[in-house]
Amino acid sequence: MPTRPHGLHPRHPGLRARAAGRARVGALVAFVALLVGACSAFTPTTAPATPTDFEGVVAELENMGIDVNRVVSGEAGCDDQRLSRTAIGFDARGLDQAATVRIHLYAFKDQQVYDELRATVDACARSYVTDPAAFGAVDEPPYVLAGSGPWAPSFKDALRTALQRAAVGG
Repeated sequence: MPTRPHGLHPRHPGLRARAAGRARVGALVAFVALLVGACSAFTPTTAPATPTDFEGVVAELENMGIDVNRVVSGEAGCDDQRLSRTAIGFDARGLDQAATVRIHLYAFKDQQVYDELRATVDACARSYVTDPAAFGAVDEPPYVLAGSGPWAPSFKDALRTALQRAAVGG
């Protein structure tokens, strides 16, 4: 009688090979599942965007082609102490804005403080804006830029873009 290798049944000669193939597929599936699980444990979570500081705002303004000079911290443009804690005054020009304009940046702590003090910015602006028709403002919470104008169109667009970038950390 011919001898057969151990483990082979005479009616199913490929049974051993199929069993080995299934074992390899099972091991491969387990390995891939382990690998995916391990990788997801090290995938960084995206932290919420945080607004940049004043230096970051200036960097964004300069990236947009706006020159910033004569920076004064605490200059709200009026005597409101709550706004003075959030305000920075500066001169700006660039792009299609040939004349230098004085702008005040009000940088609020968060959306709640922005909501509480936003109307106060307009009341404050009435004390330093000489021509209400030329008043310029750009809102991008938690920031407000306000100042006398008129502001040229590309200049105002660049102010808005810079604030949008700064509001999410640049």
